[in-house]
Amino acid sequence: MAPKLAIVAGGGDLPWLLRETCHAGGRECLFLALDGHADLNREPNADASIRMGDWGKTLDLLNKQGIEELVFAGTVRRPSLKEIRPDPRGAVFLTRLARSWFGDDSILSAVMKELEKEGFRVVSPESLLEEFIAKEGLYGSIQPDEAALADIQRGKEVVSAIGSQDIGQAVVIQQGVVIAVEAAEGTDAMIQRCKSLLRDDAGGVLVKLPKPGQDRRIDLPTIGSRTIQGAKDAGLIGIAVEAGGALVIDVQEIVKIADAAGIFVVGVPGD
Repeated sequence: MAPKLAIVAGGGDLPWLLRETCHAGGRECLFLALDGHADLNREPNADASIRMGDWGKTLDLLNKQGIEELVFAGTVRRPSLKEIRPDPRGAVFLTRLARSWFGDDSILSAVMKELEKEGFRVVSPESLLEEFIAKEGLYGSIQPDEAALADIQRGKEVVSAIGSQDIGQAVVIQQGVVIAVEAAEGTDAMIQRCKSLLRDDAGGVLVKLPKPGQDRRIDLPTIGSRTIQGAKDAGLIGIAVEAGGALVIDVQEIVKIADAAGIFVVGVPGD
């Protein structure tokens, strides 16, 4: 029997897909919605809501529920220290966190290390969702042309550069020009702000890849039907993700939207 799992849920569809997968496979899981990040209006409801600052309370809950493994899934906006309002154990943890606060991955890595010290194992979403790992090649019938392929390569180079600085996982490229770089706002918001920046006659490609050396237990690049719809609304002509290094959710809906909009979706080899 698989160990009891806690899903620490941020925003987006990924946490809910994890819960559905666990339930379908008969695996017991505890769904913990991060207050201010997870969509609490979805059904079925979360088992509990937790705050980032309630470190002691959360650890007590995990131990009481017999949790052995945790998985982090979904988007999380980094809160201000004022928003966190830590409990006593949370204050001690924040003191240890120190300089890690200033990088997205470094924060999550520090959290994982603390959880591991407490005796929990942190697993990756992809280990639970193997069928959703991006494959190499096309999703759908639309193929990128030579200009789009060049933009994909340019995007891979840019993501490698910004990712090494723990900035973001995604860029939008148009004819070799960097139109937008993902930062704290997340991929969907980045795509939205591209709409006024893109030239109408020159396409535009979203490239989304893991950061160099990224711990794939956290913040694995993910695209879903919302990503494709956003790309359509912004006027992009295609999306590229790393084969084996991203999750592609709701493939049938992605292909339906992309083919209807004339947008290519492709899994490309990593460097």
